[in-house]
Amino acid sequence: MCGIVGYIGSRDATPFLLEGLRALEYRGYDSAGLFVSGSGAQKRAGKVSVLEESIPEGFQGNAGIAHTRWATHGAPTENNAHPHTDDTETVWLVHNGIIENYREIREMFETEGIVFRSETDTETLAQLIGRKYRDTPILEQAVADALKEVRGAYGIAVMAINEPEKIVVARHGSPLLIGIGDDGYYVASDATPLLTHTRNVIYLDDGELAVLTTDSYKVTSLTHALLNKEVQNIDWDVESVQKKGYEHFMLKEIMEVPEVIENSLRGRIDLEAMSIHLGGLRDVEERLKNIERIIITGCGSAYYAGLTGELLIEELVGIPVETEIASELRYRRFTADPEKTILVAVSQSGETADTLEAVREARKHGMLALGIVNAVGSSIARETDAGVYNHAGPEIGVASTKAFVSQLTVFVLLAIYLKQLRDGTGTHNEVIRELTRLPDYARRILSASENISEIAAAHAGMRDALFVGRKFQYPIAYEGALKLKEVSYVHAEAYGAGEMKHGPLALIDSEFPTIALMPLDSVYEKTLSNVEEIRARSGKVIVITTEGSEPAWTTECITIPQTHEALLPILTTLPLQLFAYYAALQRGLPIDMPRNLAKSVTVE
Repeated sequence: MCGIVGYIGSRDATPFLLEGLRALEYRGYDSAGLFVSGSGAQKRAGKVSVLEESIPEGFQGNAGIAHTRWATHGAPTENNAHPHTDDTETVWLVHNGIIENYREIREMFETEGIVFRSETDTETLAQLIGRKYRDTPILEQAVADALKEVRGAYGIAVMAINEPEKIVVARHGSPLLIGIGDDGYYVASDATPLLTHTRNVIYLDDGELAVLTTDSYKVTSLTHALLNKEVQNIDWDVESVQKKGYEHFMLKEIMEVPEVIENSLRGRIDLEAMSIHLGGLRDVEERLKNIERIIITGCGSAYYAGLTGELLIEELVGIPVETEIASELRYRRFTADPEKTILVAVSQSGETADTLEAVREARKHGMLALGIVNAVGSSIARETDAGVYNHAGPEIGVASTKAFVSQLTVFVLLAIYLKQLRDGTGTHNEVIRELTRLPDYARRILSASENISEIAAAHAGMRDALFVGRKFQYPIAYEGALKLKEVSYVHAEAYGAGEMKHGPLALIDSEFPTIALMPLDSVYEKTLSNVEEIRARSGKVIVITTEGSEPAWTTECITIPQTHEALLPILTTLPLQLFAYYAALQRGLPIDMPRNLAKSVTVE
């Protein structure tokens, strides 16, 4: 949620700030603004293009900060847009996160006669830093003193008109990184805006503060202890975040799935030994051999990937698994034996606030925490004990597609790996062989996208939709419903197909389409029977099944190649993603940036 960019150096900051805001648009936002030393602030509700049109001639300076806001406290208005300032307009601040004790801070200032310009929690932090700055006119000292008095999450960049060639940044729970360039220093909430300028970055950790000037930087703790931070190299390029001729990032990223599967498998399968190698888990292998329980956690699509992972691990390994929504797990009492339980945290961005807090809570109880993340250097990647990277590359579309498929692929690898640790190699050879064929199977499905487009177009006017599946397919039904909701704004529900007689059949009529996931697997006949119940009540049914398993009555059918049952969820996911995409396309919606949603949810 929200985005921060900043620059200080030898050139004009304004062009980069606007460029950086445009690069962050995919995260979701409803207003934007910037502050440039020597020129002041500009902010507008609406798109970055509206802000850009408002910039007056000569609005320039060699240092500045900028922000895209996703409304939390207060409506998306110009007054609520960032940057915010104190009552003397000396300190200027952009902020991602939530200040939990902002009400008491605001009330303190209001009793002193300070008039607030906005409804935001961020303005209270600007006022607090401004007050500290008047007492101690060194910006980094004022910022550190103020942050010691706030509760909540923040990634901030701060400037003061009295120190125009200085930017102070700090983080707690909201990602922030510093780019080391040839012409100066950059600040961003993710790496995307930096790629055309530098690949050398420093990831700030919680409780850290950095001071940037035109020719130097330093990173300290909030108590001003100097820290020696490693400069890391970003290993993906600008081309990977461009559309490459596709109308939308979502379609581009779906079409990249075969390559993503290959990248997720690369170097991890030994066909000669029929074994799986996960280098990121090597240091914790001995502890993994003795686990008796696994807890998987995530949010949104990552949670549904976790549900699939639960079924895979229980089926292929025999270890009890439970999957929990991270926003609930972090508040539950941990009752498991921490020595024999592991937590597996799933997050595309590696910054999902609830998932990160669940990791911290688990580790606090002595539990081994593993991460399945896509973003190298992210908070979850750094705070877990070990993990497996997805290697899906940057995902720009808000609705997760290729990252979700990579999560499913990694869960298959993890399941076989755990089985090997317990019983040695030579188990699940058929699954390993079929894993190597998945990229080609995915290409076959994507090559038939025209059929899926036609089916989606026929139902583009639907008001509601139902997704059903059983066993490995029921979590995929939930994911299919989520995708349709996210990008087409159609109300969609998902059920285990066996639940139809327990309530959902009441919804069925001739105007209510059902998407039935019924590949040829161990529960095919059961699912078919449940679908017949829907047909008997005049329900329209769109069937997704394996080649050669099409029911005789179907008129709208999408087929996938036959493979091992444990791998079928990876293949049935693709038609659902395309169905959601083409339905949204027919409805003329902003597919890559759905309303009210953000790519990375870094607040609770």
